[in-house]
Amino acid sequence: MRARKRQIVFLIIPVFAILGLAVFFWIKREVAPAALQPLERAAPEVKGLKDYEGREVKLSDFRGKFVMVNTWASWCPFCLKELPDFAVVQEEVKDKIVIIAINRGESEETAKKYSEAQGITEKFILLLDPSDSFYAAIGGFSMPETIFLNELGIIIFHKRGPMAIGEMRERVHNAFDL
Repeated sequence: MRARKRQIVFLIIPVFAILGLAVFFWIKREVAPAALQPLERAAPEVKGLKDYEGREVKLSDFRGKFVMVNTWASWCPFCLKELPDFAVVQEEVKDKIVIIAINRGESEETAKKYSEAQGITEKFILLLDPSDSFYAAIGGFSMPETIFLNELGIIIFHKRGPMAIGEMRERVHNAFDL
């Protein structure tokens, strides 16, 4: 009887090992690309986005152009590095792409102080979202997050987490075929 149990155990262990590996690779395949995957859905049209002069801005105002939209906040350590890199990329691509950074629910004073300290206030479009509704509308759960929109306002990629300048350049050229 003892030998029979040992045989069963030796048969069960490889089965569970194979199942475990299958589940691991299935999860890895499903989760990893979600950080940057094709979405092909319309960008959310959120009300209440304003520039530093108080003018209301909608993403639909930029239809006909390629757009990168980044979410940021002064409390985000990754934004400290990323926002100046967006300014560099905007300078490199000129008017081929519009780069927009949307502040997540902070006051104009806080956002402006931060962007001025970074030297980026005049480098690309900075918007305020006092209700933080844009972040919720894109299903945000990490910081920062960046969406890439085609000329029709369709989200073609959604990057969760920070990007180094090399990745920004690569994504811009790949997503927008520049």
